[in-house]
Amino acid sequence: MLAYIKGTLEMKMTEYVVIDVGGLGYKVFMSSIGMEKLGNIGEQVKVYTYYRVREDDISIYGFNSNEELRMFELLLSVSGVGAKTALAMLAVCTPSEFVLAIVSEDINVLTSIPGIGPKSAKRIILELKDKIKKEQQIQELENASKNNKDMSETSIKVKQMIENDNKVQEAIAALQVLGYNKKEIEKAFMKIDKTNLTTEDLIKKGLTILAN
Repeated sequence: MLAYIKGTLEMKMTEYVVIDVGGLGYKVFMSSIGMEKLGNIGEQVKVYTYYRVREDDISIYGFNSNEELRMFELLLSVSGVGAKTALAMLAVCTPSEFVLAIVSEDINVLTSIPGIGPKSAKRIILELKDKIKKEQQIQELENASKNNKDMSETSIKVKQMIENDNKVQEAIAALQVLGYNKKEIEKAFMKIDKTNLTTEDLIKKGLTILAN
């Protein structure tokens, strides 16, 4: 219902902010880190929003970027993970760190988050990796159905180089978790000098290009 809210930051509380839009004050729940990055009282701000409706509650959750919003939505899709836990994760992990932990199955990163034990961490990794696989399969089928006869030999070679690099493949899978499709990710990576870059470096650079 609400893609984002843009207005004057009127108030910062412990768990939420109030943003004035045309005389209406929107109460928006955010992580502590998200509120720190948002700006100062009286400034114009913009937050990407998740509108949550339940029988006994209607709440708005705010994020500094679409990637954070996508991470929040993914976490809510995992059984046993609620909104408060998802916000706690955003206060500890950036989207790039989170998706890297998922694709590399790094349980230690997830258990460093308050409220997440080893069992919960394993469940998050298992459920989200299954989502990644399904998204990749759909994307591959879509790509196979398109006419690629006009692809130049140079672009084919570049594509093969990308597919042969394990770090790049992990980064591609991580960015797919955040909602980007494989084709646009590969285009972004063609603009990056990948020499001596870690998987996390690739994710961060990819996000910078894709967000523009």
